[in-house]
Amino acid sequence: MNSVDASRQPKFPLQESLNLSPWMVWLLACLCVWMCLGTYGVLNDNEGLYAQIANDMLTSGDIRHWIIPHLNGLPYMEKPPLLYWLTALALALFGHAEWVVRLIPSLSALACVALLMYFGQRLYRPQTGRLAAVMFISGLGVMIISRTLMFDMLLTVFLTAALMFAYLFKLESQQQDLRLAYLSLALGVLTKGFVALLIFGMVTMSWMVLVYQTLSWNHFRLWLEPVSFALFLLITMPWFLAAAWCEPIFPWFFFINEHLLRFLGLRLPHDFYAGPWWYYLPRMVLYLFPWSLLLPLAWFSGWVKKSPFEAQELMLLRKMCALAWLVPFLFFTLSSAKANYYLIVVMPFMAFNLALLLEQSHFLNDWRSAMLGLLIAAIAAALILALRMAPQLLAAKMVTEDFLLFGQSWEHFILLVLYGTIALALLAGLAAYCLPQAGLAVYSVLSVYLMLVLVSFASAMNPAISDKNLAQFIERELPGRTIYLYRNFEQHSSLPFYLKKPLPVIDSTSNDLYWGNRIRPGNAIIITSDQFNHLREPRAVLVPNNDLDEFVSQKLHTRFLHQRQFVNATLLY
Repeated sequence: MNSVDASRQPKFPLQESLNLSPWMVWLLACLCVWMCLGTYGVLNDNEGLYAQIANDMLTSGDIRHWIIPHLNGLPYMEKPPLLYWLTALALALFGHAEWVVRLIPSLSALACVALLMYFGQRLYRPQTGRLAAVMFISGLGVMIISRTLMFDMLLTVFLTAALMFAYLFKLESQQQDLRLAYLSLALGVLTKGFVALLIFGMVTMSWMVLVYQTLSWNHFRLWLEPVSFALFLLITMPWFLAAAWCEPIFPWFFFINEHLLRFLGLRLPHDFYAGPWWYYLPRMVLYLFPWSLLLPLAWFSGWVKKSPFEAQELMLLRKMCALAWLVPFLFFTLSSAKANYYLIVVMPFMAFNLALLLEQSHFLNDWRSAMLGLLIAAIAAALILALRMAPQLLAAKMVTEDFLLFGQSWEHFILLVLYGTIALALLAGLAAYCLPQAGLAVYSVLSVYLMLVLVSFASAMNPAISDKNLAQFIERELPGRTIYLYRNFEQHSSLPFYLKKPLPVIDSTSNDLYWGNRIRPGNAIIITSDQFNHLREPRAVLVPNNDLDEFVSQKLHTRFLHQRQFVNATLLY
């Protein structure tokens, strides 16, 4: 443990009844993150986009593609390249398996677990850190994002590290903590741009206002330590300068279009969802489910039992942790661009904040520890009743009438899952009451159960959510043919990854290829239907089923002798 002022240690031990050992936390974390990680194909849309960008870096043979990422053969400057670099490295080391594609987000989630445990240790609250780590890694939304190739889990680990080390610097004034904060912040900027810098600045300024009740130059001066600032610039500036040299439009595109105009809802193209002001409220519940249900339970139970010896210090820590997730929550709520996964970045501090609240309550070692199980069982029972009364609620666009999962229809499968949830929630509640040393951590079994359900469903729906099977058919039956996509690129974004080459798009409506096509006019990737009609090479075209009538009306189908129907598209060859 780092040598810090011993006077900061708690005056007496907290929550002696809780006894989570590190190996228990790590065993659960690895199970939540790596369980069945590669059992379903690379997903279409975002995961397919990012996987093929990383693959392009390996196969293009052009060093400029490592500076300006390329999507389907065209420049793609929406995000910085760190996630692509790391994913390309993983693909080079371990091959093109699905678990390799998801390796970086899974390792990022495990790094967040390590940070939470380290933070608790530095604050002399190791059990608080371990409980927070358990709640974070077994949160349902966290598990989903940790096994999906997207930027947000990698951003989460760097932003969390930056804020944690910044708090420790404020607490102990050690220069090494400030330098680690700037290092983490620089890597966060290389992951998803200046949103990391903006959130870090807003949170730290909120902390200073909370502590000092005002802002002055003397307060800012402490954060402008020359070595830390130079370290930040040394890590971030080379890529920005290289990108501006490769693409003259990059500075405007990245700083104005991707940051300012996106926040204002004016970005081109408009490929994002705005959403109402309460957009993130229900999602916050799902991100950290089932642990998010503890907050109202604790509130109505008269939860906080303060110690007169450390009430002031602990209350300040709780307020700091609350600001670390409330400030980003307000920022993303005010933004005109919203997405389901944006707020995953606040989950580590939300988990630690909740753990701090619980350590002052009796939720860990008396009958109230069973209340979460009772509440989850009641929610599942209410859902069963609602589905019995309104079976049309189970309708799903991607699920056909003959869909079977473990021999059960879609409707029966969902009902069985809910009945299983009731049984498991009641058993977990009983275990939490009877095994106070494990405490609320036993509820993580519910998260593992629900993740197994989602993985099973994803595996059964693999032909509808991934083009892995389609790629295998093309490689087996149509070797050497050029495969064209009609209009929709994102719906089949995993196909270029599996075929390991860019695919031309006819009459593209793709938002992700929009700027690449403008930057590289006259390219061979985006072609018109007239250009397609004049081609003489052996070819095949994949047409989404909802665009098939339009494809036929343009008489683009007349030269094809065969067709094969897949779940959501038709292949003509």
